[in-house]
Amino acid sequence: MAHGDVGLELGTRVAGALRRGLGLEVAPVDAVIRPSAREGVDYQCNAAMSLAKRVGKAPREVAQVIVDHLDSADMVEAPEVAGPGFINLRLRDEWLAARVGGLLGDARLGVPVVAEPRRFALDYSSPNVAKEMHIGHVRSTIIGDAVLRLLRFSGHEVTPHNHLGDWGTPFGMLIEHLLDEGHAVDAEISDLNRFYQEARRKFDADPGFVDRARARVVALQGGDEQTLTLWRALVDESTRHFQQVYAVLGIELAPADVYGESFYNPYLDTVIDELTEKGLTEISDGAVCVFPPGFTNREGEPLPLIVRKSDGGYGYAATDMATTRYWAIERGMTDLLYAVGTPQAQHFQMVFAASRQAGYLTDEQTAVHIGFGTILGEDGKTIRTRAGGSVKLAELLAEAVEQAAKTVAERSSLDADRQAEVARAVGIGAVKYADLSNDREKDYVFTWSRMLAKEGNTSVYLQYANARCQSVLRKAETAPGGDVLVTAPAERALMLRLLQLPAAIATAVEGYAPHKVTGYLYDLASTFTTFYDNCPILRADVAPEVRASRLVLTKVTSDALTLGLGLLGIEAPHEL
Repeated sequence: MAHGDVGLELGTRVAGALRRGLGLEVAPVDAVIRPSAREGVDYQCNAAMSLAKRVGKAPREVAQVIVDHLDSADMVEAPEVAGPGFINLRLRDEWLAARVGGLLGDARLGVPVVAEPRRFALDYSSPNVAKEMHIGHVRSTIIGDAVLRLLRFSGHEVTPHNHLGDWGTPFGMLIEHLLDEGHAVDAEISDLNRFYQEARRKFDADPGFVDRARARVVALQGGDEQTLTLWRALVDESTRHFQQVYAVLGIELAPADVYGESFYNPYLDTVIDELTEKGLTEISDGAVCVFPPGFTNREGEPLPLIVRKSDGGYGYAATDMATTRYWAIERGMTDLLYAVGTPQAQHFQMVFAASRQAGYLTDEQTAVHIGFGTILGEDGKTIRTRAGGSVKLAELLAEAVEQAAKTVAERSSLDADRQAEVARAVGIGAVKYADLSNDREKDYVFTWSRMLAKEGNTSVYLQYANARCQSVLRKAETAPGGDVLVTAPAERALMLRLLQLPAAIATAVEGYAPHKVTGYLYDLASTFTTFYDNCPILRADVAPEVRASRLVLTKVTSDALTLGLGLLGIEAPHEL
């Protein structure tokens, strides 16, 4: 096996030992191989502990059978049974060095492509038309983009869809106000924001305006051409703004990926008809509802999923079921992913359950809510502007670049233009990494000083580690090449860390958890720093073959940092 996850390769060999020694068929992933932090041990196998009861033997006895039948002399030193039945494994230096040397020039750095690609539909970002994007949109956008990159890199087909809020009562209000004021929609988005607020105030204070706005919604839904023209202008203006923000963030969403609420409008009646035909709907207080099994309120009563309101209108539940139906049936996707805040968890659980009842999702298809927590200010509350409003995303990103420019200027000898480019990479990278380095299910505190710190688990630390690698490679003035050697503990530790990239990416993909990648990258950068401090590379007294080996390690480290950051949508400048 030339490439791939070392733990999985060891698992394959342990599975072979169990088959030969005990006649057991065990999948490699069930061999329970874990990296070890013990002195002199690289990996630990805990399979004997879980299999002992199954085979009626003591764990140490099972462990000894594995050791006796393990075909791994080329890969590991003599394995030993420890404690109640653990097996300690240490990779042979020559095997380790050869495997790492094989990564030089490998664009995938040993990460395999999945054997059975799946077809994913990924819903992320989803801002509202006629409103400027704010900090509340950043997590869905950044997390969704990282998941998309990780899945595509793994070999899956991924179709993103940006579920814009572009339909319903607010548009009746906005369009009616446009007509009242005689405006054309050609203003900047900030003006449109104010325009929305003016329309909202009028809607809240003028009953006559409310009636006209609601009638305008009917005209919109009925296909009135004048109303549709104004509506399209609002959507187009908003989409232009969104694309500007996406461009700054480096987000892989395009206008062609927009599937707004309006897109699913023609499917809503069909959804109701199909649910009714299957006997899944009930009338409750005049509303058409589905009651997915297993969902109850605090009183223990069945919880309704309202698919059509008592006034005949449709809400999010109907639109989301139409979304599921479209992507699962009409587009034939195997997996539906929704990067939406955790407060919507129960809503999605109910939509998925009702969709399975309706036959929109089969047993072979999955639907997953990729939930995430809230961004908090330093006071521990939801982050707001000083005036109490939502922080505009465009302004936040501009401030990130401005803050980063100060950091870069402090220690950079680059010219002004290059400093500006690097500041953008550092600032935007800091915002993304601060989000992605946290377990997405948890809240996190947004702090500039922590995000832009040159030490600790930050993108700045990783970017500086990569820039240091590149500086060494430039000074060497020769292309890295030659055999990799193990001559010092810090070299060996770096080699081990480099071979753990496939496992980190696999874990991140499995759990839609980008923080598994950031954790690996931070460990890699820290391990490289120790190597750099303890293993001279270009010093005159370093033997040529050792120098060549350490240059290979430096190049592969840079490649791994660049690849890993790239999978998170973060740039890795060669100079800082």
